Amino acid sequence: MARIPSAVVAASGLVGGYGVARWTRKRQLGGAVLAVAGAAAAQQWRRQAGDRAAVALSVTYAAAFAGSHPLARKVGAWPAVFGVAGAVALASWAVADRRG
Repeated sequence: MARIPSAVVAASGLVGGYGVARWTRKRQLGGAVLAVAGAAAAQQWRRQAGDRAAVALSVTYAAAFAGSHPLARKVGAWPAVFGVAGAVALASWAVADRRG
């Protein structure tokens, strides 16, 4: 089975979580998508780059989610979500995926 890069998992969690919350109108369901993808990415980060990197990237993931809210007021919801998802994907690739 092909391995999905952690950058893709993390970015998909942010984009998918927002999309599910928006289209179902159930924020909790979107939060579940966000949490499951974040946990899956964190496991990959720990395996690929170690505990410290996994913690740092998990904090980045959570900060991106939180930061997308005020950013959305300035640039719109989808651009904010795609922007933070891209930033998390880049950080994930640089710290974990690039090595493997």
